[in-house]
Amino acid sequence: MIRIENLIKQFKKNKAVNNLSLHVRKQEIYGFLGPNGAGKTTTIKILSTLTLPTSGMVFIDKCNVLDNPLQAKKQIGVVHQTLNLDPELTGYENLLIHGLLFNMKIKDIKKNAAEFFEFVELKDVMGNVVKTYSGGMRRRLTIARALIHHPKVLIMDEPTAGLDAFARRKVWGLMKRIRDNGSTIFLTTHYIEEAQYLSDRVGILDKGGLIAEGSPEKLINNFGKIAVDMEGSEGLEVEFFQNRAEAVKFVSRIDKSATIRGANLEDVFIKLTGRRVK
Repeated sequence: MIRIENLIKQFKKNKAVNNLSLHVRKQEIYGFLGPNGAGKTTTIKILSTLTLPTSGMVFIDKCNVLDNPLQAKKQIGVVHQTLNLDPELTGYENLLIHGLLFNMKIKDIKKNAAEFFEFVELKDVMGNVVKTYSGGMRRRLTIARALIHHPKVLIMDEPTAGLDAFARRKVWGLMKRIRDNGSTIFLTTHYIEEAQYLSDRVGILDKGGLIAEGSPEKLINNFGKIAVDMEGSEGLEVEFFQNRAEAVKFVSRIDKSATIRGANLEDVFIKLTGRRVK
């Protein structure tokens, strides 16, 4: 559903995206992770037709994004990190304007709005002005707005940024339902547990290039299912093992306090990039 081939974006001497190639399958949640400056935002801007690459090819469901940007826009919905709603308008009016921008008929906008307000559990407040919505409600409204024209691909850039744990998990549930209903989701997030929970596959980007790709389980198993945390000369150190018995044997042989736990995707990310997600 998304195909990126040999993508390069050069800013003077800096390659923000460096020969990036990846494929995202139909009806898949693809987690796109990387530290600050890795090239995630630039890639999303190219995908969503907001900027042009220096070279390379990008396709959305066989549509060449660079040659046919208007056609590509019809295939995608975008949920931005910033809440770019009009707070003085009602929830429905925000969706109405968005639908009109996609040349939708009024009757189709009304039908789809009713469907998606119920889907995101905002049916009772669709006539209220957005400035009365909570942060979680506004985020769910941006998702409904992105879905109004029934896009095949949903690009979600930090969709739960700034939300509390309860609201974040509400959005997680929505995303899984969107995927199960047939859409493809391209997700960036700084919440590593979010990527691990939601993603069918994860791509880890560093210095503009893809350095690892696979299911969260596969990436974790490549290093070891069990992690041992211990104090080292430069702070916390982590060792990985394929099973708990190996970890226990290792801990019994060292002369320092240690904690045995299950490994996670953040361990993989730090091991590969040397940095935490920020």
